[in-house]
Amino acid sequence: REFIQTWGKSYSLLSHNQKVKLFRNFYTCFFFFPKGIKRFVAGALGPTNKTLSVSPSVEKPDYRNITFDELVEAYKEQAKGLLDGGVDILLIETIFDTANAKAALFALQTLFEEEYSPRPIFISGTIIDKSGRTLSGQMGEAFVISVSHADPLCIGLNCALGAAEMRPFIETIGKCTTAYVLCYPNAGLPNTFGDYDETPHMMATQLKDFAMDGLVNIVGGCCGTTPDHIREIAKAVRNCKPRVPPATVFEEHMLLSGLEPFRIGPYTNFVNIGERCNVAGSRKFAKLIMAGNYEGPAEDSPVAKVQVEMGAQVLDINMDDGMLDGSSAMTRFCNFIASEPDIAKVPLCIDSSNFAVIEAGLKCCQGKCIVNSISLKEGEEDFLAKARKIKKFGAAVVVMAFDEEGQATETDTKISVCMRAYHLLVKKLGFNPNDIIFDPNILTIGTGMEEHNLYAVNFIRATKIIKETLPGARVSGGLSNLSFSFRGMEAIREAMHGVFLYHAIKFGMDMGIVNAGNLPVYDDIHKELLQLCEDLIWNKDPEATEKLLRYAQTHGKGGKKVIQTDEWRNGPIEERLEYALVKGIEKYIIEDTEEARLNQEKYPRPLNIIEGPLMNGMKVVGDLFGAGKMFLPQVIKSARVMKKAVGHLIPFMEKEREENKMHAGTEEEEDPYQGTIVLATVKGDVHDIGKNIVGVVLGCNNFRVIDLGVMTPCDKILKAALDHKADIIGLSGLITPSLDEMIFVAKEMERLAIKIPLLIGGATTSRTHTAVKIAPRYSAPVIHVLDASKSVVVCSQLLDENLKDEFFEEILEEYEDIRQDHYESLKERRYLTLSQARKNGFHIDWLSEPPPVKPTFLGTRVFKDYDLRKLVAYIDWKPFFDVWQLRGNEPFLSNWSQNSAEPLTKVTVNRPDSASTDPYHCLSDFIAPLHSGVRDYLGLFAVACFGVEELSKAYEQECDDYSSIMVKALGDRLAEAFAEELHERVRRELWAYCSCEQLDVADLRRLRYKGIRPAPGYPSQPDHSEKLTMWKLADVERCTGIRLTESLAMAPASAVSGLYFSNLKSKYFAVGKISKDQIEDYAVRKNMSVAEVEKWLGPVLGYDTE
Repeated sequence: REFIQTWGKSYSLLSHNQKVKLFRNFYTCFFFFPKGIKRFVAGALGPTNKTLSVSPSVEKPDYRNITFDELVEAYKEQAKGLLDGGVDILLIETIFDTANAKAALFALQTLFEEEYSPRPIFISGTIIDKSGRTLSGQMGEAFVISVSHADPLCIGLNCALGAAEMRPFIETIGKCTTAYVLCYPNAGLPNTFGDYDETPHMMATQLKDFAMDGLVNIVGGCCGTTPDHIREIAKAVRNCKPRVPPATVFEEHMLLSGLEPFRIGPYTNFVNIGERCNVAGSRKFAKLIMAGNYEGPAEDSPVAKVQVEMGAQVLDINMDDGMLDGSSAMTRFCNFIASEPDIAKVPLCIDSSNFAVIEAGLKCCQGKCIVNSISLKEGEEDFLAKARKIKKFGAAVVVMAFDEEGQATETDTKISVCMRAYHLLVKKLGFNPNDIIFDPNILTIGTGMEEHNLYAVNFIRATKIIKETLPGARVSGGLSNLSFSFRGMEAIREAMHGVFLYHAIKFGMDMGIVNAGNLPVYDDIHKELLQLCEDLIWNKDPEATEKLLRYAQTHGKGGKKVIQTDEWRNGPIEERLEYALVKGIEKYIIEDTEEARLNQEKYPRPLNIIEGPLMNGMKVVGDLFGAGKMFLPQVIKSARVMKKAVGHLIPFMEKEREENKMHAGTEEEEDPYQGTIVLATVKGDVHDIGKNIVGVVLGCNNFRVIDLGVMTPCDKILKAALDHKADIIGLSGLITPSLDEMIFVAKEMERLAIKIPLLIGGATTSRTHTAVKIAPRYSAPVIHVLDASKSVVVCSQLLDENLKDEFFEEILEEYEDIRQDHYESLKERRYLTLSQARKNGFHIDWLSEPPPVKPTFLGTRVFKDYDLRKLVAYIDWKPFFDVWQLRGNEPFLSNWSQNSAEPLTKVTVNRPDSASTDPYHCLSDFIAPLHSGVRDYLGLFAVACFGVEELSKAYEQECDDYSSIMVKALGDRLAEAFAEELHERVRRELWAYCSCEQLDVADLRRLRYKGIRPAPGYPSQPDHSEKLTMWKLADVERCTGIRLTESLAMAPASAVSGLYFSNLKSKYFAVGKISKDQIEDYAVRKNMSVAEVEKWLGPVLGYDTE
């Protein structure tokens, strides 16, 4: 309708769409009955020629020439005709603006509620170029999140790109959805005359590859395709198996989106919702809006942009003011934000006490928003009506702890109101629990009224119970309310906020509406003020309010924000640089960095400044952030200061390099390299010591090495190989999930007809896995390289024109023999059933055993800045020499071949089931079962050596590969030594179940201690996914800063984690190969699909999955 109105045509859209009925009847008669195959007719709803997210006027970024409601009506009218015509499916297609698609979905949902029985919905977006974005700027993953509330049967892409260009985006969408995937690209890209050159055969071949690789369920053609194209495509994919959608994606995550996706999972750090775009909370913002200046002052960045730059991950927008038309102001501001990609990339939180204003905001946003807020204040009917509308818009919701009786202030009342709201949303409306956020009311303390003294404590206690009892729900709150009694005393208020957040986050607070960039560092709060805030928040002192007021009057001009003094400027240059980094002060950083550079006696090289005072400052920042005493906005400010300082030094460092080259007499005439090699640690893996050594050895042998670092996605590897005309690609990985990524890279290289030899290396790799799983997927050479010393020989042979063919033939024959031996061994292996293995399991008579020793403390304890001198005696040097490939025994080394941090454990466990007369062990054997009535304990730990990557990179910048690798090798040894030393302390003092233990280091290496510390990914528990349980139980990332990658590698790479078992009969063992029945049982206990379990346990499967 909108297109017709634009061109002034007089035409009945309804009658046009009703012609569908005639077509459908004709189609059924001529195609269904003769063929005997069920056919379906999809009614297409196009994008229209209008857009809700982009202004048609360059001068007016907030202007739109159509409204959400007008689009909804147009789509309703079109859909009615299609539905009356009898279509089987409704297809919303060629979506270049997700906001338009949301209007179409809103229209369909309205029709299904009011007039028509529901039909399946297909959704097809349009990625316009290789940037992976729609015309309105949204990424593919964000697009999927934005429309998934409609529960489409099928989702995918069409138009704009040919099949080859569309493939990576189809792959991405398939990983983000449980729906079926459709794909109907153009017949290639248009030529200079606007025509399409891909023939039916060319296009069919490409789409057949999509189908063969399990990427799609429905394929077809868009622009440039003809009936011949469709016929050829149908013929090509007829016998291909369709994609099997995953049962779940991003389970336990709240999924939000702006132009980019934002996923809040169980291990996401505290989420900062920027509060300054609120006319009630920011005088500056209110003044701008009242003046009609929605873009902000010309001489400054917009308020919203500053909030994002300072670390806000979501933006709260509030236009509640009696002098404003709230709906109009909300619409105009949201439209303005949509024109600013740096702002629009984050999700919005539409905040208003007027639901009409909330609706106005939701109608402007193409992403998935948060609504703030609704409550039971007006009763269940009103609550459900608003929640139903929010769900229809596809937004998440904040629910206030407020009911018909008023605002909940006591812990019990907060809990009961939130529980009631939760069950109404989940059970009556089918609301996704992960889209529910509770605000248990952060109320004002320090008012002088005794009944208000426990308000902060009640919020924190309620938060803990909500997180424990309402699965999926998040907790948020408006921080500024807490300190309202001290308005005008900014120093006091900021300190209160910092202390409150520090504790509330520990108890489960997920997010908060805060002034991003203005949160104090917990450890920076003056000790006296810190204690006063602690007393007030926890209600430890009835006179806390008076004491705070007295403090305010005697410090900083009545408690107003203290004007920053420059006293710190009087200190030495090192202290000034560190202070500027920790405080995020940019004003003097160039001046101070230059002063340090000019001090040639102390800092003869610019790099010395980076390695010295600058890195020292950033170490302090990292420690504070890891301990939860510094928040993301402060870290961003510190990083910005660091970047400025380093940026000032770079020209001097480059000049130094040039001078060194001249003095060394280096000439750059002809390429001296015998070949170019691209090296990378694959996606999801952070370990790179072995890869770096290979790079150094190859570089020393006249190979040009392009090192892409760690966590490298496949497309980046292949692009680099093509850009640099690589002769060889080398992949490295240390953890077992990396093996699957290597297989994926090989498959992609084969699909793209890349014929570059592929080297496979890393601790988790093997000749057998390379021969059985990787080589068959790639027709060019695939070679497992054991270590750096072999890499030069292999690369030289691959690039020698006289030797390479013979060498490749030898590899093919060798790997074929390996494959045959492997498959024969699978036939010969004998396995007990899981039930048989359990009957012959290891059993402990718990009632006759001494009772388990209770640890000296329960909970989490963090050891920061551990004295490295304590660890030296515990270092196992053999793995260190293994890194450098120094063979043989050293007189002072133990002969024990494995390092001291060997296996780590998990909570869901496996039991070996290969035939044997010995008992079959399982880690759970060593913990008293619930039915025994015996109280038992389990410990876990995670240790890491921080700063290794930074120091190593600093050496790399100085071209000192030796020192760079040495740093990482020592970092690994220190982390392993820390794990060994800490385990000893656990046995002797922290748990004290062996308080009299007297063992030397040699005894420790021979595992003569009591108890074990197994780890995920090691023989006793080969499943890395149990790290997720460990990280959740101990809040590891927040407490230590050690994070998990998507493949569950630990970062930093110099890290060790595991479980502690104290039972004196516990022992290390190897699960070995396991059969399908245990995998199926394990999948049930893990609540995972069999395929996913097979992925994580691939190296120990006793059968072939293919």
